[in-house]
Amino acid sequence: MSSFQSGILLPIPAHARYLTYSLSPGADPRTGLRALRGVADGERVVAGVGESLAAALGREIEGLRAFPSFTATGLEIPSTPSALWIWVRGADRGELFHRSQHVDRALAPAFRLTHVVDAFRHGTGRDLTGYEDGTENPKGAKARLAALAHGSRGLEGSSFAAVQQWVHDFRRFDAMAPRQRDNAIGRRRSSNAEIASAPPSAHVKRTAQESFEPEAFVVRRSMPWADAMRAGLMFVAFGAALDAFEAQLRRMAGLDDGITDALFKFTRPVTGAYFWCPAMRQGRLDLGPLGL
Repeated sequence: MSSFQSGILLPIPAHARYLTYSLSPGADPRTGLRALRGVADGERVVAGVGESLAAALGREIEGLRAFPSFTATGLEIPSTPSALWIWVRGADRGELFHRSQHVDRALAPAFRLTHVVDAFRHGTGRDLTGYEDGTENPKGAKARLAALAHGSRGLEGSSFAAVQQWVHDFRRFDAMAPRQRDNAIGRRRSSNAEIASAPPSAHVKRTAQESFEPEAFVVRRSMPWADAMRAGLMFVAFGAALDAFEAQLRRMAGLDDGITDALFKFTRPVTGAYFWCPAMRQGRLDLGPLGL
């Protein structure tokens, strides 16, 4: 019986590492993917497959597609597709480093590591701006319904992930008055209470999941990240399909009504990719839809 990669619905860990891979030129990915089944347990190591990798195997995953690139007034939302995405989760950074090395060795030489981001839990699950993240996440059975594929497509238990690295401009954010910050988010930082009188550009109003037709529920598992000079949010949303996330992103960019999300006053995405996260079967990744 198939199940899902449990890390998708578990609370965010204390530390995480995101590994992005491209397929080496001329390489056959099958050996690397078979090895991945032995190291991706779905809890400490969550794995996602990009559209290009499925195509290299001569397969099509229904619902998996390229991340859209949007251009709106004063902003760009990039598309940076990758073959493979790995989310390494744990409580200790040293442990994550060694586990990442283990994953990397398993995938070589078919896959080449192209991007690494280290992330962490901040406080009780806050963004580095101090605002809580994922407040409106569905819970329990509703979370499973929102995050996991279901129906008769042969993909039951799998999930679709949208991944973006956002870079915050803290000079701009720090220059904003507390009321401006709260109105940009649509919640009070001090209490996390939603502000009914916030402007239409407030992030909470732009992405209110129940306000879409059909409703656009996803399960967010975002985490703050930081390197020597920059910091921001690794946005990760899991869905039964990619439509809900894409509907939210279009509205954030103002493509539906011309109102741009106020988040763009102090932050920008620098990456954007979609992935299919296989189900688990007998404790191992079920790569059957890829012909493995």
